[in-house]
Amino acid sequence: MTQKCGLVAVIGAPNAGKSTLVNALVGQKVATVSAKAQTTRARLLGIALAGDVQIVLADTPGIFAPRRRLDRAMVAAAWEGAQEADAILLIVDAIKQRRHELEPLLDALKDRPERRILVLNKVDASPKEKLLDLARELSEKVEFTEVFFVSALTGDGVADLKAHLASLMPESPWHYPEDQVSDASERLLACEITREQLYRQLHDELPYDCAVRPEAYTQRKDGSLEVRQQIVVARDSQKAIVLGKGGSRIKAIGEAARGELAGILGQKVHLFLHVRVEEGWDEKSRDIYEEMGLDWQK
Repeated sequence: MTQKCGLVAVIGAPNAGKSTLVNALVGQKVATVSAKAQTTRARLLGIALAGDVQIVLADTPGIFAPRRRLDRAMVAAAWEGAQEADAILLIVDAIKQRRHELEPLLDALKDRPERRILVLNKVDASPKEKLLDLARELSEKVEFTEVFFVSALTGDGVADLKAHLASLMPESPWHYPEDQVSDASERLLACEITREQLYRQLHDELPYDCAVRPEAYTQRKDGSLEVRQQIVVARDSQKAIVLGKGGSRIKAIGEAARGELAGILGQKVHLFLHVRVEEGWDEKSRDIYEEMGLDWQK
């Protein structure tokens, strides 16, 4: 059997459902999902299998207008994920659309040489007529080779999209072992899961200038895993928010993250979190950028 393998870049406005779609295509969680936009920071790869085909999915940070160093690094990582891809998926939230962020993205896509595929997401919550009108309008702005209507959340249309992507992949040896679903290290995945819980549980209380750093990742003799992480925030007031009254909030965040990580790894996990204040880390802490897989120089 001839193996096939290729790269698909997944881009879109923040919160369009990119991570949810990557997880659906892979068949398990490899990317963090949050109702808060711009959850994905580093360019995490999901690896989907379809028969003899391996589809490597670059789940890129939501592309938006960069203002700070962290913003610029995230946008640079997004476009790096699209270079030399066998296909680019533009994911559009069919409900919210986020036109102010979508329009610059369409302009940037117009002249790119890669195969461009439009994916309208959240179709389970949108009338069919509006979907068709939206697809027609966007296709007039960018020459898409195909248009797919999916719901990453319910799985509607995902199998058809996956089969089509598999048909586009070139003949090539697989880049990863059959049982590998992501190129993210377990340490990075563990940090991303904790960061996702921070955003889920704190919502608008906590801005984006926080990071989760790995401190220790140790296999215990009893077969369980000990994980120690540091939550970095920019101000003392943010530390108080993360800790919560009597430490209740950080306890809830840790319990949720530990349970999810244990489910993914299939082993008991002991997770220890502590919070550190580092004012202005997003402008001066090169180490944290490197841990997140982002380019400090951008």
